[in-house]
Amino acid sequence: MSQGIFRSEAMDMTMTQRHHSAVSPAFWRAYGVTMRPYLMFVSGITGIAGLSFVREAPGMRLALIGIASFLSYGFGQALTDCFQTDTDTLSAPYRPLTQGVITKPQVFAVSLAGLALCVAAFAAFNPWNILLGLMAGAGLATYTPFKRMWWAGPFYNAWIVAVLGAMALAGGSGELVPLLDRSFLFVLFTIFFGYANFVLAGYFKDIAADAATAYRTLPVVFGRKAAAITSDVFAILAFVFFLGFGLLQDSPTLLPLLFGTAALLSAAVGQIRLHRTTTDREAHRAISFTVHSYLLLLSGVAAARQPSWSLFLLAYLGAYALVIRFRPEKSQI
Repeated sequence: MSQGIFRSEAMDMTMTQRHHSAVSPAFWRAYGVTMRPYLMFVSGITGIAGLSFVREAPGMRLALIGIASFLSYGFGQALTDCFQTDTDTLSAPYRPLTQGVITKPQVFAVSLAGLALCVAAFAAFNPWNILLGLMAGAGLATYTPFKRMWWAGPFYNAWIVAVLGAMALAGGSGELVPLLDRSFLFVLFTIFFGYANFVLAGYFKDIAADAATAYRTLPVVFGRKAAAITSDVFAILAFVFFLGFGLLQDSPTLLPLLFGTAALLSAAVGQIRLHRTTTDREAHRAISFTVHSYLLLLSGVAAARQPSWSLFLLAYLGAYALVIRFRPEKSQI
């Protein structure tokens, strides 16, 4: 593992004058960039959607699980970055890890510790989450080889995020039985295909870098057009399962319908832009709308299950819209 993940000792010695100590404020600023805070809203809303199925739970429990859900994307993203500096050096040279400002051993250790704390928060309310957390952690650590295979990457990433939604519900309820609720199973598939679409669309911004570093993603192997059509299928399936969830609700309210409509419009814009994308650098204009659509879909789920959360959900989406405007590289999502 040490040879595959970490730099050689000689190279590390040349970097010692450049990288920051793991206890310094500069390290934590750089690590914060590596976490991609604007995308932590994705895992956050996944956890919120799972928690919305909890009938009754103390507010502190919901808050702790919600925070753990939010942070899990950042720690997980930083962990997978340790395995992908080859392609990231070409496609995302702005990142502190590729610049050598922080090192792989530092990021690897902090990310594992952070993920362990997140799993502990989930498991404190349901010990079964230890098993689910270990599964998800193993999935994150082994994602890179699957990304190299055109048929596997989006699906492999998506099941990990779906597990996060299940962990949130299991932790919030303290049981496993709610995971078998038919409405929740529809939501799990909404998460799965919605996130798979985000992953596939995200590959469009890295086509040149992935091709140069032997990542045989779907757009690398079959081109943008075939990948865009596949993305359309994922987007449609996410909405089919969201609609199935909606039809099972007893008393639909207006806000979930508005969220669903906004998600549909965002998805349509994103898919149209994806088909019109001709360069890696312009792909972010399509990718951003797939993220918007995912957040809106799961906000619709949460609003349908917990109408009293409506103001919180609107504030959450507003915070996301603000944070994403300040991402360090506009061409990256």
